[in-house]
Amino acid sequence: MDLAARLRTIRTGFSRSFWVANVLELFERFAFYGSKAVLAVFLAEAVGLGTLGNSLVGLYGLAIFGLPILTGPFVDRYGFRRSLLACFAIFSVGYFLIGLAGLPFGQGLVASVGKVPYVVTALMLTALGGSLIKPCVVGTVARTTTPDSKSFGYSIYYTLVNLGGALGPVLALPVRENLGIAWVLVVSSATSFLLVLGTFFFFAEPEKAAATGPARTLGQVLADAALVFRDLRFISFLVIFSGFWMMFWQVFLSLPFYVRDVLHFEKFELIETVDAWTVILLSIPATALVKKLRPILAMTLGFLVASGSWLLMASVPTLAATIGAIMIFALGESMQAPRFYEYVADLAPKEQVGTYMGFAFLPVALGYGIAGPLSGYLLKTHLHGPHPEAMWTVLSGIGFASTVLMVLYDRFVAPRRAGG
Repeated sequence: MDLAARLRTIRTGFSRSFWVANVLELFERFAFYGSKAVLAVFLAEAVGLGTLGNSLVGLYGLAIFGLPILTGPFVDRYGFRRSLLACFAIFSVGYFLIGLAGLPFGQGLVASVGKVPYVVTALMLTALGGSLIKPCVVGTVARTTTPDSKSFGYSIYYTLVNLGGALGPVLALPVRENLGIAWVLVVSSATSFLLVLGTFFFFAEPEKAAATGPARTLGQVLADAALVFRDLRFISFLVIFSGFWMMFWQVFLSLPFYVRDVLHFEKFELIETVDAWTVILLSIPATALVKKLRPILAMTLGFLVASGSWLLMASVPTLAATIGAIMIFALGESMQAPRFYEYVADLAPKEQVGTYMGFAFLPVALGYGIAGPLSGYLLKTHLHGPHPEAMWTVLSGIGFASTVLMVLYDRFVAPRRAGG
């Protein structure tokens, strides 16, 4: 689609519900990535959980990216509008409850419950709200685009997601500096409440396509999930791929402490945005670079590049090298990300493409869940030792091990029919 055609599509090819859903998603990403930028530091220091806070952030990530596999039937039953209202309402309450753990007037409530049970409850509540957002917004894009505009519609959606990821931490920085770190969570709560109002007044339920059968129940979803888990080749691929996300989430889990305590750069939120800005800039050329490679080869090459980036941080412990390393990591991310979804779709049996694509977030969830306690271990073992940069060597080793496993998977396990 050339530039003129894209401009015509922007003017006439998308409905009001499409634009409202994407604007809601943009502001939701501001709240999500703004809170995520400070969450590990907040729990460790403002709440006083130390490295246990990193493990709890990992549990939160496991839930928020794992639960969408199960929430689809609820979204189908109650509709996108009501699900979005529930999502943003839960987000608003959840973010506020998390922030309350670090505010003076919340200490009585936290003490009455206990720090860890209180934080776990607040995080899981927030994750429940977050599990509803993806099916609603992605579903709205699917319903409100035509075959000619669908690809462009998804590109708009993914661009806004990355833009939210890039700007959220930037917006969190002045809040933390001027009001305090707990208030970043309160601002995310307030933003989510405004999204409730925006959804109520401006979002209209998009029309459903003609029904092709009864809506799936939760029992059917669980039955389908059980079938997927029996596909050991597919599950082994997802488990291997979670190695990438174990590395990625360290940008939000370990990097803030390293940048602040070792490199003595207090505005750690700005460094956390380097990955998102680089992905925005490089996604198109990186995709073109690996376009002619088999999907699994492109993904493996992306793994290799991303894994090597941490060695730069380990060997040159400076702020400039850290920024450069994250940019290299983002290049590897941009090389593999688009081909991942293509490969998952190719792996799926024709009658189960939707179910298999629902598992596409499983590596993100697994990687996040493991990255939390891994971060706690790395920080406790290395951050204040004689060689804090050694933590990045460990992380690089995990990445290279995952790269080798990808090669072995391709050689001995991957079905030839999958195109990878």
